[in-house]
Amino acid sequence: MIQTNSSLLDFETFITRNNEEEWCELIDGEIVNLEPTGLHEQVIDFLARKIHVEIDRLALPYTIPHRCLIRISDTTAFRPDLIVLDRTQLPNEPLWQYQPIITSGAAIKLIAEVVSTNWQNDYARKVEDYALFGVPEYWIVDYLGLGGREYIGNPKQPTMTVCQLVREFYEKNLLRANDLLLSSIFPELSLPIEEIFAAGQL
Repeated sequence: MIQTNSSLLDFETFITRNNEEEWCELIDGEIVNLEPTGLHEQVIDFLARKIHVEIDRLALPYTIPHRCLIRISDTTAFRPDLIVLDRTQLPNEPLWQYQPIITSGAAIKLIAEVVSTNWQNDYARKVEDYALFGVPEYWIVDYLGLGGREYIGNPKQPTMTVCQLVREFYEKNLLRANDLLLSSIFPELSLPIEEIFAAGQL
């Protein structure tokens, strides 16, 4: 993650400039450039394929857009690594027909962030903002064990944190290699955590 020293931007200015830069977010008026690795992308691809199969199997009205921006506020917009949207709610999104931008939490079923050098944002800032936005389930996939010890324990090890919204706050379940991923959004998806972590290897 590299933070630029540009002057503070609002959301409208950001999306105008963002047409030229696909890998960036806006946090408190500052552009944050995201630089995912190839291994990071492998993990995202693995999760997306597994979820797509479940969506098709159950004939759910969900979609996983390749690119999507979430407008959190006038000065903050996140670009999640993986997002599952309810297509039946998309007609209520005023910008969706023209740009892949979500402005409310109603259409969001699930967000997953695969941890890289911006782990502080994934574990702290986004946990708070996604909860306030009403995102029902948020996965933090720390396949390299990069997060702080207060988040993943000591000694640090690869960990997946499943955050499920209860009222306005997330209840967190930390999963390690011998555990199974259990999701309230996809209750029949029983996925070994070690397979998710293995997707981030050569």
